[in-house]
Amino acid sequence: MLHTATPYGLPYDACQVTRIEAMSQAPLVLVDGSSYLYRAFHALPPLTSPSGAPTGAIYGVANMLRRLLKDYDPTHLAVVFDAKGKTFRDELYPDYKAHRPPMPEDLAAQIEPLHALLRAMGLPILIEEGVEADDVIGALARRAAERGEQVVISSGDKDLAQLVDGHVTLVNTMSGTVLDRAGVIEKFGVPPERIIDYLALIGDNVDNVPGVEKCGPKTAVKWLNAYGTLDGVIAHADEIKGKIGENLRRALDALPRSRELVTLRTDLDLDYRPQTLELGTPDTDALRTQLRELGFTTWLRELTPDASATDEDKPPAKTAARYETLLDEPALTCWVERLEAAELFAFDTETTSLDYMQARVVGLSFAVQPGEAAYLPLAHDYPGAPEQLDRERTLARLKPLLEDPARAKVGHHLKYDRNVLLHHGITLEGIRHDTMLESYILDSTATRHDLDTLCQAHLDHVNIAYEDVAGRGAKQIPFSAVAIEDATPYAAEDADMTLSLHETFWPRLSQTEGQRRVYEDIEVPLVRVLSRMEWNGVRVDADQLRAQSAALAAQMSTLEREAREIAGSAFNLGSPKQIQEILYDRLKLPVIRKTPKGQPSTAEDVLEELALQHELPRVILEHRTLAKLKSTYTDRLPERVDPDTGRVHTSYHQAVASTGRLSSSDPNLQNIPVRTEAGRRIRQAFVASPGHVLLAADYSQIELRIMAHLSGDEGLRRAFAAGEDIHRATAAEVFGVTREAVDADQRRAAKAINFGLIYGMSAFGLGKQLGIGRNEAQAYVDRYFERYPGVREYMESTRKLAAEKGYVETLFGRRLHLPEINSRNGQRRAQAERVAINAPMQGTAADIIKRAMLAVDGWIEREAEDIRLIMQVHDELVLELPESQIETARAAVRARMEGAASLDVPLVVDIGIGTDWNAAH
Repeated sequence: MLHTATPYGLPYDACQVTRIEAMSQAPLVLVDGSSYLYRAFHALPPLTSPSGAPTGAIYGVANMLRRLLKDYDPTHLAVVFDAKGKTFRDELYPDYKAHRPPMPEDLAAQIEPLHALLRAMGLPILIEEGVEADDVIGALARRAAERGEQVVISSGDKDLAQLVDGHVTLVNTMSGTVLDRAGVIEKFGVPPERIIDYLALIGDNVDNVPGVEKCGPKTAVKWLNAYGTLDGVIAHADEIKGKIGENLRRALDALPRSRELVTLRTDLDLDYRPQTLELGTPDTDALRTQLRELGFTTWLRELTPDASATDEDKPPAKTAARYETLLDEPALTCWVERLEAAELFAFDTETTSLDYMQARVVGLSFAVQPGEAAYLPLAHDYPGAPEQLDRERTLARLKPLLEDPARAKVGHHLKYDRNVLLHHGITLEGIRHDTMLESYILDSTATRHDLDTLCQAHLDHVNIAYEDVAGRGAKQIPFSAVAIEDATPYAAEDADMTLSLHETFWPRLSQTEGQRRVYEDIEVPLVRVLSRMEWNGVRVDADQLRAQSAALAAQMSTLEREAREIAGSAFNLGSPKQIQEILYDRLKLPVIRKTPKGQPSTAEDVLEELALQHELPRVILEHRTLAKLKSTYTDRLPERVDPDTGRVHTSYHQAVASTGRLSSSDPNLQNIPVRTEAGRRIRQAFVASPGHVLLAADYSQIELRIMAHLSGDEGLRRAFAAGEDIHRATAAEVFGVTREAVDADQRRAAKAINFGLIYGMSAFGLGKQLGIGRNEAQAYVDRYFERYPGVREYMESTRKLAAEKGYVETLFGRRLHLPEINSRNGQRRAQAERVAINAPMQGTAADIIKRAMLAVDGWIEREAEDIRLIMQVHDELVLELPESQIETARAAVRARMEGAASLDVPLVVDIGIGTDWNAAH
């Protein structure tokens, strides 16, 4: 059946054929709506409408379709969806798609709103019962190709590659790949006419199409290249040796059916033809209504307003961008004057490297108002490059402007630009706004805050990609080799769009006092602090790390021998496939969980559970831990030592963790284990310079203290106020004994309860951690809540408030949105409720450590310039200082960290001193 909007909703009949004109030279675009619906649902964050309805999949599919319309400007298009119910394939093979779970409720709820949106856009929707969307697409594509028309199929489904020929092209709009015949051969190793045979051999776990066991893509390609077709492979099955040959021969009876299952039905007798699928005129009123309900405000503002449009719907006036290249002194002087006169200007650097310690300036871009920007090239060095202003003299001229704290600047990820400019003797000041941080504060649950993503999402503007000017992969050239005429629009656009994003974000951010305060008082000032920490770096003993690598390698070899003895044969402890065979096929251990592809899982938590039954999983886990430490730290850290400073310089990230916590990378200093001997040895390699020591200052049980403050529970408050061991105090309450009588097991159980409740652990999870039954664990939890009723009340009120508002806040106003808090999917809703309880505590802890960093950094800048703040790890700050200043620094750091927040219970900071990081604990 054909579902379309009114202008072209009539079914095809013979009378119509004479009235249908030939399709234009624009291609027929056929969209695999079902494929994109699922992919968008899983790829995008769980967005919701103003009413709380899920919209992530709708948003993804709609954006993809709008991009297709823009790229191909088609006159004929159809969006094809699977119909409900069984198809001919189910009759052919009852187990077809048998392993597919039912459609998630939050996805099913988006289907009808998506259809309504597409109809309002004027797009034909096709749904044909008894077959799949792929079959309908195949039939239409073949008919159009037979008429000599060009066809673009938009899908991420590999099955559709069998349709590609001189007239049919396959486009994956989500990944940006385009497959013609050569592309299919390059991607799959076989031409389109062999894709059916290829798919039959490898099978499909998702659709439960049986193939040849253990036959992967490489094997299938090898066979088809050797024997031509699937029939050829079948005919020569006796020639194929080994286990894979046995598997092939076992599959011979099933292969013809598998081939039929993956073959698209291109001979369907449809009630419509490609020529009937004309785009209709969008129903602007209906579209505006749909967009309001869905909350797609940017798209809503773009619609041409009519008499019924409200002011908020009207799109802003747009003018063509004017970008200028500054190649001489008069042009630069003019722009410097404009920058000096501006209340705020956008600023960006183009550099030689993404590594801020190696990067040097190639050029600068500026913008003072949307639509106007300039690029100042300073180090383009390709043959024939025009003469440019001298880099060092020009930067020296700009230095007063860039270092003036009164000249307000906005940028995107300005910490990087600040670090790069330090190489040129410029300390960037006046950082007033950062659009990456504005986006992060507005919605920390968004998966990406990069400039290109934000421009597309909030400005509906697709930025020039770096690859468009510098090339891709092995052929990519450095930015200094990019032609200035190409570099100018790319670089100037970054400054221009940054300013436009700020003008979009700042009014929204200003409306909420708490979010604005977190942004202005914590996140933006922290940029300078993190920049200094990154620049300071940390000294590591590379020789000690290399010795540790050798020791870890020896330990790993011992574990490999032990594993081989237990298993009875050698195997690769780094291979999940071989581990699966040993644990599940040979040792017959129970399958606790399967991977998305249906294979028994070898994930860490699964192995931990299996380790309770067998010693081999324990050995594998130990080997994994050592291998990770070796590859991530002892091997890698010596390579990360900067040749100029002799120190390791990490990158701290403000806009990653949804709760506000910092993370680090290249190298990641946040995940070095502190409780294992191997982890402590790695920390011993983080050393102070001669004549200096490291000071490690760590908040004691900060999240539990925040829980006591937020819940108002008198029992918890009394325990913290008295300076008691909170886990011992909790054990005494839960087990009904005196504090003195609490034994080690009881304290361990109480600690698990204290932290487990913060992270939303269930009685089942607690029991598993403590090695006790679920009922016994539930009894512990019940007694805990009896003794600390304020905690239960806090949790219940937080759940209720989160469901009403859709977000929770930290003590300082940081907001964490919870799009799944009212989900109809019970599992997702429960997870959102756990996050709602934990986020205010974890987020407040993040705010407190950041406030402490600002206070400690301010003290160093004013009074102790020979002390360095060098690391932040979770609730800990690490400083490097002269031995002569130990007591001064100890008192100053303690005062500022304990004074970073005013809670109803005292903040306590543990401070240690040592010549290395481990010794400072």
